[in-house]
Amino acid sequence: MVVLVAYVIALFITTFTAGIIAGVLLFPPIRRKLAESVSSITDRLRKKYPALLLKRPDANPILKPSANLWESVSVMNPAAIHLDGRVHLIYRAIGTDGVSRLGYASSEDGFTFDTILPYPIYAAVNPGGVTGSLRRYSPILYPSGGSWGGVEDPRIVAIDGRVYVTFNLFDNWMLRIGTISMSEEDFLKHRFDRWEGPVILSNSGREKNWTLFPEKIRGKFAVLHGIIDEDDNCVRVEYTDALEKLSEQKFETVDPQKVPDKDIAWHVHVRSAGPPPLKTPYGWLVLYHANDADEPSRYKLGAMLLDLEDPTKILHRAPHAILEPDAEYENDGKPGIVYACGAVIKDGVLFVYYGGADKITAVASTLSEDFLQILMRDAIPEFETQPTTHTFI
Repeated sequence: MVVLVAYVIALFITTFTAGIIAGVLLFPPIRRKLAESVSSITDRLRKKYPALLLKRPDANPILKPSANLWESVSVMNPAAIHLDGRVHLIYRAIGTDGVSRLGYASSEDGFTFDTILPYPIYAAVNPGGVTGSLRRYSPILYPSGGSWGGVEDPRIVAIDGRVYVTFNLFDNWMLRIGTISMSEEDFLKHRFDRWEGPVILSNSGREKNWTLFPEKIRGKFAVLHGIIDEDDNCVRVEYTDALEKLSEQKFETVDPQKVPDKDIAWHVHVRSAGPPPLKTPYGWLVLYHANDADEPSRYKLGAMLLDLEDPTKILHRAPHAILEPDAEYENDGKPGIVYACGAVIKDGVLFVYYGGADKITAVASTLSEDFLQILMRDAIPEFETQPTTHTFI
């Protein structure tokens, strides 16, 4: 009897389901109703969870590994600066020897990089503290971007006619912050044999992702050395009269690896600052990397505004990520990575330059004024058009 009842119920469900499918297939009004219902749900989800704020051009990736041995494995995590009418990138390149060096490219429109130098513009001496004949590169043993030594993840600013590049100096399992500099004139003329430095900014053996503000504040160099603080509405900034003396100053920087998860805005774990702060009329725009609770292994990009007079104070923070690693080239390598080290505002457009999957360089952009206005309302900007001829996905 029980078996018979179960059979009848199963037959009823099967017949009912088949009837619905047949109705959908055979009767247009039912199909339209179903489509409208699905569309309505999708629209509500899009409003609740907005689409990506930064738009990717169809030209992405803008830089890829090349046949040059020093950049044949990865070309990623670029610094960016807008000088003399062009966008200049200094990118991290990894070769077959596992060493990270710095390469150079530039563009007039911010999308098409028509000048790419075939040689590195800076390299650390004897990275990793190992002589060339004894080097044994293994991307398994050195998973941090696939490099075991050298100059990683540059950021660039120009202050008082001089260009400064900060970077992570990975050397014999020590992570320190270094900086090199030269005059703007030498930089624009590609006189890359004139770098001065490196100067070590950090005072411990494990520091990453510090960046300079692009101008002096109250007459001093300002260094954003931490975006994690005991107060969730603050970041950590240190000031110095001379960069070569910064390592002598005693101040605390929080290691993101040692901080427990905590709900802030859209994320639970903050990783690091991205590009150097961009000065706007409303505050310093800072982009940063973080992980959310739903996808803790994926790097996503957030945004916040700092006070112009006291940049330790966070004025506004975007409640959702502004860029997520959803494109194929952001997962073809180390999956789930968008890592931005450079951003510029050019002709009313915010350009963000980032590494995808620890392998390639890409760009995403949006209208800067609209973005800032909505950011200050603590809402999420969405844009339907772009002020360029490039198509976007």
